[in-house]
Amino acid sequence: MLLDTASLYFRAYFGVPDSVRAPDGTPVNAVRGLLDFIARLVQDHRPDDLVACMDFDWRPQWRVDLIPSYKAHRVAVATGAGVPDEEEVPDTLSPQVPVIDAVLDAVGIARLGAAGYEADDVIGTLTARARGPVDIVTGDRDLYQLVDDAREVRVLYPVKGVGTLQVVDEAALRAKYGVNGPGYADLALLRGDPSDGLPGVPGIGEKTAAKLLDAYGDLAGIRAAADDPRSRLTPTQRRRIQEAGAYLAVAPTVVRVASDVALPAADPALPRAPRDPAAVAELAERWGLGGSLQRLLTTLRDETC
Repeated sequence: MLLDTASLYFRAYFGVPDSVRAPDGTPVNAVRGLLDFIARLVQDHRPDDLVACMDFDWRPQWRVDLIPSYKAHRVAVATGAGVPDEEEVPDTLSPQVPVIDAVLDAVGIARLGAAGYEADDVIGTLTARARGPVDIVTGDRDLYQLVDDAREVRVLYPVKGVGTLQVVDEAALRAKYGVNGPGYADLALLRGDPSDGLPGVPGIGEKTAAKLLDAYGDLAGIRAAADDPRSRLTPTQRRRIQEAGAYLAVAPTVVRVASDVALPAADPALPRAPRDPAAVAELAERWGLGGSLQRLLTTLRDETC
């Protein structure tokens, strides 16, 4: 089980009241919500291994170099040359992220990221390496591109908390979008994605993109058809695809998750007992994690016995 951790703690932050606070009054709603999410996921799905995948770089420069608008609307403030962009997040969420990191580390849940890469790329790499079934838990549809029935890779998409998860497999993708996993990346870059700052091809929305992919197989096939006067593309479609040639040449590199990221060694096995009991106790007291942390520890103990 691979967790898109930032996606989940954002959901926890907005789903748990900010009246949930540490003894000193600091909000810990994202921390406690995420711990409850993980406990519920372990209880309901009983994974053998679990990795919390992290955004070490939420807006990698190599993606921005190719498409400057990539996530540009999420930048909190203009920064000086050589200073990394900061993502605009709620003021009371940012201080909770280091607490999340510390708790996961103390409990012994594997936490992996890589400089210059997003959590999506970590998930893509671990999925490529996996030798058995993979469940990806994310609220980010970009990861639909990894769905692969043959390899038993599916996405569990939270509908309400993590108690209600939509299982996204190839049948679900075809029913909703008319594409398979890899086809979802081509669909996304053709239609564009305002949430990621991807402009897409003007005039080509989701339905048209799906029809083009069905007719020509993939992005390369669509671009070849645009250059073939004998193809059945309409004159307008042909013109729009050709005019978007510069964007379409780089968009696949930006949209498709990496599958070959160098990651540090880590033990993904679920811990039966905390890796650092003293740190767990200190964090529980300092941040008032109470029942949420205890539920996770109890679930891990029970599920790994």
